[in-house]
Amino acid sequence: MEPYILFGILFALLLAGVPIALSLGISASIFMVFFTGTTPMTIAQKLFVSLNKFALMAIPLFVLMGNFMAQGGTAHRIIRFARSLVGHLPGGLPMSAIFACVIFAAVSGSSPATVAAIGSIMMGAIQEDGYSERFSVGSIVSSGSLGILMPPSIILIVYGVTVDQSIGALFMAGILPAAFLGLMLMVVTYFAAVMGGHKRKPMAPLSEIWASFKDAIWGLMVIIIVIGGIYGGLFTPTEAAAVAAVYAFITAKFIYGDLKWKDIPRTINTAAATAAMIMFIIANAMVFAHVLTTQQMPQDLANFIVALELNKYTFLILINLLLLLAGNFMEPSSLIMILAPLIFPIAMKLGIDPIHLGVIITVNMEIGMLTPPVGLNLFVASGISGLTLQQTIKASLPWFLALLIGLAIITYVPQISLFIPDMIYGG
Repeated sequence: MEPYILFGILFALLLAGVPIALSLGISASIFMVFFTGTTPMTIAQKLFVSLNKFALMAIPLFVLMGNFMAQGGTAHRIIRFARSLVGHLPGGLPMSAIFACVIFAAVSGSSPATVAAIGSIMMGAIQEDGYSERFSVGSIVSSGSLGILMPPSIILIVYGVTVDQSIGALFMAGILPAAFLGLMLMVVTYFAAVMGGHKRKPMAPLSEIWASFKDAIWGLMVIIIVIGGIYGGLFTPTEAAAVAAVYAFITAKFIYGDLKWKDIPRTINTAAATAAMIMFIIANAMVFAHVLTTQQMPQDLANFIVALELNKYTFLILINLLLLLAGNFMEPSSLIMILAPLIFPIAMKLGIDPIHLGVIITVNMEIGMLTPPVGLNLFVASGISGLTLQQTIKASLPWFLALLIGLAIITYVPQISLFIPDMIYGG
């Protein structure tokens, strides 16, 4: 009966409009004080201890890196390079925006940042090229969601810390699924452009491809630094975040020269505010997860599902439905902190690879970025384009359906996720 009281308090706070982080912390604190006799001082200590993890240091550093890159004009250079590669195809300009989103997602690791950086530049250009406003918004808001799957992914870090899995292996596992989903979005864009009567444009000459690549190479190098450094054993994901943040600053300030001295305090303050918000959510969610664990809810749920005698394929359908539903209402980091401890032990009993499970959960979180009422990408795209939230949702539907199909394929073809980690770490 007591766990139902915990969730009752949580949902009452959410319905009252209390932010998710505060709802998690308040509901857990009330439960601990009145039903377990925990003192307020102990709760404060648990909040601190929950953040005292080396891997979590990567989050503010990757956020800072993304802000330096966005402020430093890296997005403009990546867009030019992407446009030179695929801009000649039907739907080429929207496809180049998707391609740029995939690349910039790997630079920033943030979906809202990707939508904001690419969308603010490309939405107007796509419309000037003869595409509708909804076409430009739908393609960018959907592809921007890849930001939480491409390494360095904050969501994969949160999952790895929550269930004690290798952050490096999770980063490697996100690469092929992100590329696969990006390709699916580009295919949808191609056929939508053909059906809309948009014609091919001249192919960019090799000189332009080479020139745009040389211009973007310093921004693209951060991907090699992060992934290559982890793969080569030069540093841990947290150390990679620190190196990448310093590199992003040097690139934006001294190589490209787009980052002015006067912009640096504002850029750091913005990164600090974003990181603090994420860390505050994680701290409260960890306390909530602690209550769940002490009340043995993960074990009870695992025993209940095992008693249903589900095979792993049926279980994966159930998990996808649960995550898609929960993603409509909750922010990805807090959702993972709550549900991962519940799902993980059951998945292990059914023989599901923990790295593959992390990718499945993260793809679900991607789709949650496109579903109201907590779909952050929808709000960012709506703010940039001027479309209402309802219009933005309708615009994203074709690409949203493609992501759902991609989720089904990634769920039941685990090698898409595990090929690179198995090759590097041994399967």
